[in-house]
Amino acid sequence: MKKALTVLFILLFGITLYAQQVQFEEYDLANGLHVILHQDNGAPVVTTAVLYHVGGKDEKENRTGFSHFFEHLLFEGTKNIGRGEWFSIVAAAGGTNNAYTTDDYTYYYEIFPSNQTQLGLWMEAERMLHPVINKEGIKTQNEVVKEEKRANFDNSPYAYYQDEVKKNIFDLHPYKRASIGSMEDLDAASLEEFIAFRNQYYVPNNAVLVVAGDIDIDQSKQWIENYFSRIPKGPPVERIAITEAPIEKERKATYYDKNIQIPALITAYRSPEVTNRDAKVLEIISTYLSDGKSSRLYKRMVDKEKIALEVAAFNLNQEDYGVYIILGLPLGENTFDDLLLAINEEIVKIQEGLISKRDHQKIQNKFETEYVNANASVEGIANSLAEYYAFYRDTKLINKEIDIYRSITREDIRRVARKYLNPQQRLILDYLPTSEKQ
Repeated sequence: MKKALTVLFILLFGITLYAQQVQFEEYDLANGLHVILHQDNGAPVVTTAVLYHVGGKDEKENRTGFSHFFEHLLFEGTKNIGRGEWFSIVAAAGGTNNAYTTDDYTYYYEIFPSNQTQLGLWMEAERMLHPVINKEGIKTQNEVVKEEKRANFDNSPYAYYQDEVKKNIFDLHPYKRASIGSMEDLDAASLEEFIAFRNQYYVPNNAVLVVAGDIDIDQSKQWIENYFSRIPKGPPVERIAITEAPIEKERKATYYDKNIQIPALITAYRSPEVTNRDAKVLEIISTYLSDGKSSRLYKRMVDKEKIALEVAAFNLNQEDYGVYIILGLPLGENTFDDLLLAINEEIVKIQEGLISKRDHQKIQNKFETEYVNANASVEGIANSLAEYYAFYRDTKLINKEIDIYRSITREDIRRVARKYLNPQQRLILDYLPTSEKQ
């Protein structure tokens, strides 16, 4: 037993040390590109990543889906990379690559053997400087996006629940729009509109470049200067500034999904922006309510009372506003009212009392582990560095954010639950099978 405790202490102490040791350099090029370099010679791999600060919220009302579309379109080819050659070049060099889009940003990355660092930098510079945007590429990617929508949304169970939540919980903010956008909007857009969107957002002064892994710092700086400094600065990017009025009366909505047989009860609350400390407190509350079989909602609703097949709570963090979601799938003859009663009672317990010291410590330990796991690979570190700079303007948070979680007290948990998780502030979405449509 003593040996086990010693090992546990070493592991926890090691986690704390490792979490404080992400070293990096950062600087700006004259064209506004922010560069972050992280050297880790532990394995011969390098991640090259570019975060463009553009997402679904930056699109026009009748031209939605552009940012997700560009996630695909900017793989079409460049002035010096032939159409359809991007992925074969990466594979031939022993690398992998991918991209994803959110409502707030678009992220591209390659993972190469370290002897191909120059190639990764050149390719991302090509994507930024010389993308080929023409009718042929737009037509091809239009079909790709439509097929993705059919596969991942139209024919997948529960695929639209987040879109339906956002549509009903936001009144003015572009977050109310579907993340994938409208296929009709894409069909109606002209070539000139796509080119204008690219010229506005996919420019160095709206981007963060991260190179992480087995790199030579001085050599990397030279390659970055050679490839990226010649890219012209784009126009200033104006961010939206929309303030939503508080929700003061419970909202109700219904959505019918042809791909499900088991209905889902979804409750949602508008939550603060990702940079707000309260957003992190809500993450703590999520862990307490539904992370693991010993969590409050799972233990009560799934394990003990057996009224739910599944239950989950999480905070959807975003740049301007978040959404706190609690969802459950009723088991057998149990109803949404049964689920809602249990959810309400567990939230009230948090609002009226303090969680136990034991539960609080257990949650802190989980966050320590998750924090380290997020930065256990160079690709994870690259992503963290890009996001910390883009949204917090504080890249050093990669070494400091865990201290914010450590500082969250049981009193903070009670205060935040009282502030955000009230019935009059929420949306109740009945997510039902189409067969139940009257």
